[in-house]
Amino acid sequence: MDKNNFSRDEIVRILDSEDPAVSDELFQNARRIRSKIQGDKIFAYGFVYFSTYCRNNCNFCYFRRDNGIERYRKSEEEALAYAKALIDSGVDLIDLTTGEDPLYHQEAFATFANIVRTIKQDYGTPVMVSPGVVSHEVIDKLREAGADWYALYQETHNRDLFGKLRIGQDYDERMNAKLYARDSGMLIEEGLLAGVGETSEDVADSLLTMGEIGARQCRVMSFVPQEGSPMEHSETPDRSRELKIIGLMRSLYPEALIPASLDVDGISGLKDRIDAGANLITSIIPPMSGLMGVAHSVMDVDTGGRTIEEASRILGEMGLRIATRREYIDYMNEVLRK
Repeated sequence: MDKNNFSRDEIVRILDSEDPAVSDELFQNARRIRSKIQGDKIFAYGFVYFSTYCRNNCNFCYFRRDNGIERYRKSEEEALAYAKALIDSGVDLIDLTTGEDPLYHQEAFATFANIVRTIKQDYGTPVMVSPGVVSHEVIDKLREAGADWYALYQETHNRDLFGKLRIGQDYDERMNAKLYARDSGMLIEEGLLAGVGETSEDVADSLLTMGEIGARQCRVMSFVPQEGSPMEHSETPDRSRELKIIGLMRSLYPEALIPASLDVDGISGLKDRIDAGANLITSIIPPMSGLMGVAHSVMDVDTGGRTIEEASRILGEMGLRIATRREYIDYMNEVLRK
């Protein structure tokens, strides 16, 4: 097995293999790569989902426009208070996320930019923005305010499947938004969903596309059925597929940031994803904040499972630790931006 330069056929073979030895070799190699590049450090992101309103009707999403759920918009002051609490707890970056909220699109994202500016300039903390598809003008405003990252997921790079998942949305418009952000000097994150009808060939194409577009953070999450959505009664996939994809990402892109998301299985899923080669914990959320996650909107939040303290405890048992913010900034500037 060529450890770091898999062909499309080799990726498919690994994904389809039921031999535990194949997975074990993949994960061991992924951990070796991570250790060689960043030692015992694991990065950690605080998650502030400050508006759950969305104009889109994605078939897989709990927050889709037509789902009759209770929603919220947090004020600028509330969002900053949550961000500050997360920063004080020890996260390395704040991920500012919103649905494609019609209010923000109408108001040219002035509030969003103000939040970014305060976190970056006053709190001295890197920022990822996840506002969905926005205009080049808005991307410029967020970048000028200090945003380091633009996260925008295709979920699949099979255009037909994309159309079934993201109803009424344009594949190229979504792709071109993140390519513009990249060309404007921002780091970009790309992501895919596992278990939404994709083939192993589709996954291989997605993994290779991530490298082609220069994504410096690559994410995979297993599909979780959402109440009230058209895919509510679909099955969630066996997690072995997500873990293999994490291992393949690490092998293909040794320096990339690859999340272990607490949004899929909560804190109980952290160890397996780190063991598969992830080097980043995402979806750390302050307890009792009223903030929601995405795949699991409330799992482990108010019980304190999605905190730096709990993640640090698990990492400590694995001989790992949460990186300092300075270490993350150095990695971002010296490794990812080179």
